Amino acid sequence: MVKLLDEECKIVYNDKVRKWRKRGQHMNIKFSPPDIGEQEIQEVIDTLRSGWITTGPKTKKFEKEIAAYCHTDKAVCLNSQTAAAELVLHVLGVGAGDEVITSAYTYTATASIICHVGATPIFVDTAPNSYEIDYDKLEAAITEKTKVIIPVDIGGVPCDYARIYEIIERKKHLFRPANKMQEAFGRIIISTDAAHSFGSSRGSKMSGELADFSSFSFHAVKNLTTAEGGAVTWLPIPGIDNEELYHEFMLLSLHGQSKDALAKTQLGAWEYDIVAPYYKCNMTDIMAAIGLAQLERYDSILKRRRTIVESYDAALKKLPVEVLQHYSNDACGNGHLYLMRLIGKDEAYRNEFIIKMAQAGVACNVHYKPLPMHTAYKKMGFDIKDYPNAFAMYQNEVTLPLHTLLTDEEVAYVTDTVEKILRG
Repeated sequence: MVKLLDEECKIVYNDKVRKWRKRGQHMNIKFSPPDIGEQEIQEVIDTLRSGWITTGPKTKKFEKEIAAYCHTDKAVCLNSQTAAAELVLHVLGVGAGDEVITSAYTYTATASIICHVGATPIFVDTAPNSYEIDYDKLEAAITEKTKVIIPVDIGGVPCDYARIYEIIERKKHLFRPANKMQEAFGRIIISTDAAHSFGSSRGSKMSGELADFSSFSFHAVKNLTTAEGGAVTWLPIPGIDNEELYHEFMLLSLHGQSKDALAKTQLGAWEYDIVAPYYKCNMTDIMAAIGLAQLERYDSILKRRRTIVESYDAALKKLPVEVLQHYSNDACGNGHLYLMRLIGKDEAYRNEFIIKMAQAGVACNVHYKPLPMHTAYKKMGFDIKDYPNAFAMYQNEVTLPLHTLLTDEEVAYVTDTVEKILRG
């Protein structure tokens, strides 16, 4: 009976496609619009009516729920993943003279934070035919100056953290701690760029408990959105009090002010101190309100994304493409980005393919142009010729639309259009 219904759906869909083409019409499929419903709207309205719209009770509640979801003791919510990842470097005391290693295949936010604190970014190529950093080259890149490694969970698929921890254990003799926090670790620290991987897992561990520190993005195009926003979680650190560390994040994110606005509302508690000239990157209750509603239905969001990914996989397996594997025995991704490579093709073909998809009403993207190809990093002396594997992945990569507003009909239209263009 189910098979019969599936066949009927295919007939209805194919009939619609034939009619659209006959009339010269097509769908209009956006790349990644936010999935905002009545639940989020009501949460925001409740916040607006509460009289508390900046960092307050809802932000604190959201932090607790993020920590619980990630199986960690604490979480700090901020205005972006970039801010979260940069504050980690400040907490660790990373600065001039230090080196931080990351992948050449990522967005600039991963590397710009290294520059912001005055440290030196060290880029490592990806492994052949992989979006993940080359772990052997990562090990070779470690020096006495290395303080932090920033792995990148591309598309929402977690890296091999067990292997990274094995690497830093072998290189432990090179580590030179420069402060109390670094001494507590006694080794290179892993601060993962988990911007894509909220809700992913590897083995029995959730993203958020896979690395020493994990920074998430809740930007408008992410699986879970707060419009703008981010969060950082961390694992227990020997000799470091969690409450004190949380307080340090609070100071760093709000001008170094000893009391936040919520604490100052207590009777007679207006007075505060500025302990250092820090930054301003706190999350607001309006943002947290959206996040709380999103988190309530996040399981269903992940389920729908998986259904779309599996539909794409099934339809594209007969075509000359390679796709990112979200779900495997090693890791369970969250279906954030659908990365597809056009086998044997170059940049020119890929760019023309994206134009043809757009002409058919399907918005696509590219994730990512490797950092050594950008002007900012070229000026630092980086050359894409030194990262051949990253370039090979980039030159024929296309990211297809993947979001929970896609209908089954639209998913089928996307793959049908891909096939039509590839088959000429």
